[in-house]
Amino acid sequence: MEKEKHHIVPYKVYFYILITLIILTFMSIGITKINLGGYSVLGALIFSTIKSVLVLTWFMHLKFDQPFLRFMVGFVALVFFAIIFITFLDYYYR
Repeated sequence: MEKEKHHIVPYKVYFYILITLIILTFMSIGITKINLGGYSVLGALIFSTIKSVLVLTWFMHLKFDQPFLRFMVGFVALVFFAIIFITFLDYYYR
């Protein structure tokens, strides 16, 4: 524990990430007002994925963790997306 490096992130970076998250939230709300048909869900999923990545990397400090932890989070995300994809395929071919 004593040999771990501590990272100091300036408040300005957190503020920019917060502003970005707020803008993306309003964009995801705004995309519901546009009639995109079946692509509305895809647009909302893209915005939520971007917001999740920002929260994971900066607010949960995944950027500064060991590479093994980043690999594990990526693996869990890959499994999650595979399950979602299989669910959509099942729904589509019924």
